[in-house]
Amino acid sequence: MGMSLPDAAWRTRPGLAALTAVLGGASAQSRFVGGAVRDTLLGLAPADTGAIDIDIATSLPPQEVLERLEDARIRAVPTGLAHGTITAVTEGGTVEITTLRRDVATDGRHATIAYTDDWREDAARRDFTINALYADPVSGEIFDYFGGLDDLSAGRVRFIGDPLQRIAEDHLRILRFFRFHARFGTQIDAAGLEACAARANDLMALSRERIAAELLKLLVAARAVAVIALMVERGIWRAVLPEIDADGVARLAALVDHEHAAGIAPDPIRRLAALIPARDGDVVAARLKLSNTNRKRVVAATQGIGDEGPRALAYRHGLAGAIDRLLIAGADVAPIADWSPPALPISGGALVERGLRKGPDVAAMRRRIETQWIAEGFPDQARVDAIADKAVTETLA
Repeated sequence: MGMSLPDAAWRTRPGLAALTAVLGGASAQSRFVGGAVRDTLLGLAPADTGAIDIDIATSLPPQEVLERLEDARIRAVPTGLAHGTITAVTEGGTVEITTLRRDVATDGRHATIAYTDDWREDAARRDFTINALYADPVSGEIFDYFGGLDDLSAGRVRFIGDPLQRIAEDHLRILRFFRFHARFGTQIDAAGLEACAARANDLMALSRERIAAELLKLLVAARAVAVIALMVERGIWRAVLPEIDADGVARLAALVDHEHAAGIAPDPIRRLAALIPARDGDVVAARLKLSNTNRKRVVAATQGIGDEGPRALAYRHGLAGAIDRLLIAGADVAPIADWSPPALPISGGALVERGLRKGPDVAAMRRRIETQWIAEGFPDQARVDAIADKAVTETLA
């Protein structure tokens, strides 16, 4: 036996052993495949068993998978039945089970598939060698049909077979090539790079949601800056996101440095805001069909920090919004690191008790007091009372 899958917490996830037994795990009818296998071989599998997506490939036809799960009283959801995928709901989380497939026809967005019982055929239709590694669920034995183990140890993301053919099958693979390289790669695969550059215009055929999902994952990868710089150099974004240029890469690089220095986790929306010119933020966020919340955040992140100081910024725009602005502007986030914006400790009722008439005067007075309270650095109740007494007295005089 060759290499085997190292122990990882996810392998003992509740309900997983029962599920693989139902699918004939020990009889080589089912194997783990994809990211869980790849990340475990790299020592990257999370300790939290629910934090990893588990995929099982099986030689059993989808209908038989459904029947076996039903007999074993394991809940089955036919999530992608047209493509042979069924989601099993186990005690420890969901598991995707997909029948071995081969492509019959593809148009760059959708594939017509046929089922097969040939593991090598199934591996051949996957995108990269490092994503086509299978593991026996019982013994952990690794099955590698296209040199994925060698590529994994060399830090090389390589298309299976002819890169141009793989890209023709699904144009999103252009972006996936760069994203996986940013996560796992050291030396970029020349044939893959040339094919992606040659077919970059094919990205225009993809939905903007799919492009957005890949870009946001790429932005938080370990080597995002270097890889996005390479993509700009090779014209990968030109057809779909021409706003991404060398200046944007420089802004992104500065933000990444500030995040590291401040010990703040990378955030894809913040990084997108830095990458896109501020004037184009809303247009690009709309084109990528981001949620309204994220669209607003992209626009707000580049609005500058004003001159009131970090705590005033956090009070007016919320902690998350202030952190975005401070990091993008290269300013210090330490003053708000362990700080929660307080509430103004005086009510409209307290101002009415001091003699103000109910109505717009009260709201205006609260705003006036609030402005001074912020300027003085959010002093305590006693100081706010003094500010209020003085302001009301002056108004009523």
